[in-house]
Amino acid sequence: MTADPEHPVVQGELAELRRRLDVAYARVEGGHALLSHRTEETAKELADLSTRLTALEHARWPLPSVAVLTALGALVVAVWQALGH
Repeated sequence: MTADPEHPVVQGELAELRRRLDVAYARVEGGHALLSHRTEETAKELADLSTRLTALEHARWPLPSVAVLTALGALVVAVWQALGH
């Protein structure tokens, strides 16, 4: 591309456009890097929450066991009251 000596303004405008393009590219790259970092952090948090949920599910009491314990407790209280204590 040759520079036209009759249009020195065009060179200045072209330089300004290049500068703006470089600035816009840097902003896009920065935004992309930030989004990538946030995605990685979210994936780590999700994996941590999944691990915690699995641990909680394994540590909980199954509902039938709780029902049996409650029924046995009620039976003991009923027998105790029936015997007059």
